[in-house]
Amino acid sequence: MRIVLIGADGQLGSDLKKTLQGEDLFPLYYPEFDVTRPQAARDELTALSPEIVINTAAYHRVDECEDHPRESFLVNAVAVHELAGICREIDATLVHFSTDYVFDGGQRVPYTENDRPNPLSVYAASKLAGEYLIRNRMDKYFLIRTCGLYGEAGPREKGRNFVDAMVGLSEGKEPVSVVSDQWVTPTSTLELAERILELIQTRHYGLYHMTNEGQCTWHEFAQAIFGFLGRTPCLRAVTSLEYKSRARRPSYSVLENRRAKEIGLSDFSHWKDALRAYLAAKGLLG
Repeated sequence: MRIVLIGADGQLGSDLKKTLQGEDLFPLYYPEFDVTRPQAARDELTALSPEIVINTAAYHRVDECEDHPRESFLVNAVAVHELAGICREIDATLVHFSTDYVFDGGQRVPYTENDRPNPLSVYAASKLAGEYLIRNRMDKYFLIRTCGLYGEAGPREKGRNFVDAMVGLSEGKEPVSVVSDQWVTPTSTLELAERILELIQTRHYGLYHMTNEGQCTWHEFAQAIFGFLGRTPCLRAVTSLEYKSRARRPSYSVLENRRAKEIGLSDFSHWKDALRAYLAAKGLLG
């Protein structure tokens, strides 16, 4: 397959680049390729003539988005709308990533693709707008909602991912405060990349939830990290209100991989198993 990968040096992009290395792959990097410059994007993608365009570019500093709504919607919605139009023009399939944050956390069972979104933040609203604009403009797309990503490369904009941040904090003497009232499913970007490779070889277009299995709070996630490392820092459970983030997060945003299971994609591992594999790959387990 002839594939263009936008954001190939990001956390997910890096694992996609490794996973797709057997394909005819063209990695693109910011700022040389900028999704907010539609004419330049159109020229480059037209010249490359890919069968599939995978877009991992996003403005995903959730709290910062509250202060910069224009920039959030420019990257997460307007640019995505333009990219969908380009892909339709060149007859390429678009793979795009969204977020568990499109839900408000009002239910206590995992969300399926059929559940109604209700975003609580600028970031979530901008990502949901991007979803709708893709679905409105083209038919050949894979739209992936996922949750709690961590990977070896780390998020380019945010610095360290949650796992690496906790590994670093585990060596200190200061108390570590982590929210205990937000339920998620931590997800390995390596496993997600492997499932994306499977998915793009099908013609089962549409919206998918794709995460590791199981659920936990961020506090329980931190506990598991410290447990695998055999370290016992002072871990303090705090509420979302105490943490005082600018953007509201859903209290429950666990996703059910219903459609992926229906079409027969390989099952994701449990989040604890994926975490153990990640720490082992980084040489952190004895």
